[in-house]
Amino acid sequence: MKQAGYQESDVQAMTESFKESNPGIEVELDFVSYEALHDKIVTAAASKAGTYDVVLLDCIWPAEFAAAGFILDVTDRIPEEMRADIFPGAMESVTYKGRLYGMPWLNDVLYLYYNEEMLKEAGYEAPPTTWTELKEMSMAAKEKGLADYPFIEYFQQDEGLTIAFSYYLLAFGGQFFDADDNPAFNSAEGLAALQFMADGMNDGFYNPASLESTYEEVRRTFSQGSSLFSINWAYQLNLANDPAESQIAGKAKIALMPGEEIPSATINGGMGLAIMADSQHPEEAWRYIQHLSSKEIQKQFAANALPIWISLFDDPEITGMQPEVAREMDFIGLSKDQYNYIENRPIVPFYSETSEILAREVQAALTGSKTAEQALADAEEAIQNVRAMYVP
Repeated sequence: MKQAGYQESDVQAMTESFKESNPGIEVELDFVSYEALHDKIVTAAASKAGTYDVVLLDCIWPAEFAAAGFILDVTDRIPEEMRADIFPGAMESVTYKGRLYGMPWLNDVLYLYYNEEMLKEAGYEAPPTTWTELKEMSMAAKEKGLADYPFIEYFQQDEGLTIAFSYYLLAFGGQFFDADDNPAFNSAEGLAALQFMADGMNDGFYNPASLESTYEEVRRTFSQGSSLFSINWAYQLNLANDPAESQIAGKAKIALMPGEEIPSATINGGMGLAIMADSQHPEEAWRYIQHLSSKEIQKQFAANALPIWISLFDDPEITGMQPEVAREMDFIGLSKDQYNYIENRPIVPFYSETSEILAREVQAALTGSKTAEQALADAEEAIQNVRAMYVP
């Protein structure tokens, strides 16, 4: 969570304020590493011992947990007027088969970052709005000798690569699955997206180091001034403009993620809160979730994570809580626009297997060991086989 926003001290402070207003309820917090969180929840659910009442959900887990009966349906606990004030993409992340299984809590999405000075030297005043424009600007910078490789990406073969393929696929007008959870990415749109990525590896658009890079490598390369563009979460904004961390402080700007067939597509990296199905205290658990996700608490801690509530983005106090660089770039206003284009990774109960398959096959296309057509076909076949184990 440290990269995403709230710190442990924030959660502890939120919990203390809940206990003060609910003196009859005790709350015991259990902090674990993100890498251990999924399996800890699964193990607790399998024991049916009521180990946990409230759990933190990555936005890629609700479908899996809901299908397995690990978490409670809370659809009737969230009134329509409340849902209307939450960004649709955030609500979708806790939705499975039309039912709600949690409350959105922590917002985080990807943004486009660019080196303003380099962009102007390349001959452009404004950042791109499409992937085609982004590549044109990048290659212009390359031709002028401003950067050997104008774009650094997260293409290491893990979840980050699935995320990357997601924003290309969706921007190019594709989708992952149909209404019956059949793979739908092996399409003209999916091929256009993957071919765009593969071509970029061949023509010097992407830094070859992208194949081994995570978000931290992306951030460092961009902050060294070696890249015109990068994609990253909100945390990069301050670090890329910190003279102690960056060689391009004051030049690192932020913009909406590009689109292609749609105006923009960013990927949800947020988290929600859910009640475990074997909780012995579901009513108290829901009161706790309501407190943590309330407008009052979200506003109080908005310096570390932007709120889920649309109405709070018009509150000048929240703007004033942001770091100076964020205020200068109107990060609140930009984020409000970007949150309207939140897309989610596949909402299927077999997401973990899907992600592993996609990362493997997409990188095969990027390295040239498979054509884009073969990679998509192989991914489709493998995911269909996995689906057969989940869907009758």
